[in-house]
Order: sequence, then C-alpha cells, then structure tokens
Amino acid sequence: MAILTARQLTKQYAGESRPALDHADFSIEKGEFVAIVGPSGSGKSTLLHLLGGIDQPTSGRVQLYDTDIYALDQTQLAIFRRRQVGLIYQFYNLIPDLTVVENMTLPADLDGRTVATSELTELLATLGLTEKQDALPNQLSGGQQQRVAIGRALMNHPAIILADEPTGNLDRRNSQDIMTLLRQANIKQGQTLIVITHDPDIAKQADRVVTINDGVLREGR
Repeated sequence: MAILTARQLTKQYAGESRPALDHADFSIEKGEFVAIVGPSGSGKSTLLHLLGGIDQPTSGRVQLYDTDIYALDQTQLAIFRRRQVGLIYQFYNLIPDLTVVENMTLPADLDGRTVATSELTELLATLGLTEKQDALPNQLSGGQQQRVAIGRALMNHPAIILADEPTGNLDRRNSQDIMTLLRQANIKQGQTLIVITHDPDIAKQADRVVTINDGVLREGR
C-alpha cells in the first residue's frame, strides 16, 4: 500500500522557461527505501521539498496516508509535517545555541510532547552521541552534526524520512555510518525512507532508484 503519492506534481519558478518539476507522478510503499538520483539542477531537491510540504507546487497534489497535504492551511500543514515527516538536510540546519539534546528534542518540544528519558538515552547511544549530549553544534565534527540532524528527524517517529544529500559533506567512513543509521530506522522501525544522493554506493542500497533529469522522473538508473 502506498504511504505517499504525488500526482502531476509541477513546480514552475517565475522567470524560468522550464519547470523545475514537470508533471511528476510518484508513489512509495510503507517501509520502502527509495533513492532519487540525477545531475545537479535536475529538480531533486524541488521534488523532496514538495513531497515534504516545505514548498508549494504550481499544480498537482501530494497525499500522505489519506491526507492531501496541500489542502491543509499553513498551521495544519506545519503540525502535520512536524508529526509525520522527518527532514535531514545536507548542511544539518542545527540551531547553533542549542545543545545536542535540545536540537534533537526540538520537534517534540514544539509539539508539546515530553520525550521519555529512556527513549532519549537509547537514541543518543544509537547515534554515538552520549558523551556529546551537552555540546553545541560548533563543538562537533561534521559526522556528529549529521547524527544530531538524524536524531532530530527520528525523534517524533515520523512515518516518512526525507534526506537531502545526507552524506554530501562527509568522508567515506562517516557516510557509511550515517546510511547504516538511516537503514536501521528503515528496516527495524519500518519508517519509509527517501534519499537524494549523488553516491552510487548509496543508490545500490536502495530498494528502488528513481532518476530525475530536467524535472522529469523515470524509474531506474
């Protein structure tokens, strides 16, 4: 059963002759791991932002479970996104004056939910951040910052994880560590995973690969 479906999804930016995304049809099954590949400027990030409710499409629709996300008002969309979607960015997007724990628990705090100490302790240990839990982002390595970003994305147990080049700024060892963590969430927790990547080794790990070029999607490499 498809957990997320996009139909005729289009994004046309003002002043551009060609749409960034051109009538894309896309669906993903619950628990599936899909890699999205394509050259720079092909529309990968645009697609991810539209699937996650971050940007508004010019036309088309995105349905997560039974909810047409763009039929929601801005407040409803923000709440829905916070509870159902975990976002991981290439450049981490951590709050510089919050600690590791504070960054990770921010989505839960915004949702008025108290994170159980046992849950937080377990996630910190899984991420290898137990000894860094009180550190600020500028006291962490790139790999550690990306782990914090993953912890933040996982904290509310979202139905779907969207990762935009999550290993783009990391060395080979840290890249594989990050993908191992994401794959664990995907396999053990049954969370659906969509990853944008330029790395063929990461794409090989996916259940399915979708290629995008000039805003047009096609299945396979």
